[in-house]
Amino acid sequence: MRLELANITKSFGAHRVLDDISLCLDSLHAFVLIGPSGGGKSTLLRILAGLECPDSGSVAIDGAALPRDEESLRQYRRGIGTVFQAYNLFPHLDALANIMLPLEKVHGLPRPEARARALETLQRFQLEPHAHKKPGQLSGGQKQRVAIARAVAIKPRLLLFDEPTSALDPEMTAEVLEMIEELKREGRDLILVTHEMAFARVAADQVAFLAEGKILECAPPEEIFTTPHSDPCRRFLGKILRY
Repeated sequence: MRLELANITKSFGAHRVLDDISLCLDSLHAFVLIGPSGGGKSTLLRILAGLECPDSGSVAIDGAALPRDEESLRQYRRGIGTVFQAYNLFPHLDALANIMLPLEKVHGLPRPEARARALETLQRFQLEPHAHKKPGQLSGGQKQRVAIARAVAIKPRLLLFDEPTSALDPEMTAEVLEMIEELKREGRDLILVTHEMAFARVAADQVAFLAEGKILECAPPEEIFTTPHSDPCRRFLGKILRY
């Protein structure tokens, strides 16, 4: 994957969340965004997902510019699998139906084909025993794994993860991160916002540090974790990695 950000700016009211961000990275499979809360990571991810439009600037993935008109954005979003920290599963539907719904309603698959693909995806991730359970009957880790399975089932060109383990205990966190690591090993392209520094260190090709709406550093993980160049990044990692 080639990712190009050119002078991206985004404000909500008087608050500038992203401030003239530019970046060009080539041959990416796993790109990780780290930084303090409120630094702009989730907003940047939502722009990459086609869920927000920047106020100015442009984004290109593999040489193709992200569109701005709603019809083209809908088409773009069909090829992006996004996983949020709050799962975003429909509470009245079981796991199988949650995976089938976008396959039928967004991607136009006939119901038998959508069901077969959903079951195949559940089996692949060892989730078949939970196929007929509603989200309220699942643990946090199981809900997040179903959410990831739903994102994978659409066969996306790119997977985006926004703090997928923030609400999970350590054991469930490990289960979800193992699932993401498996997807990376398959060669899937993914972009991840996370506070799991150990995972970022082993899984990322490139790590970007965002603070106060700016990318202050972007480097391979070993470089950014062992010899950060900016004072804000040194302070952030010093706190996060202290314990």
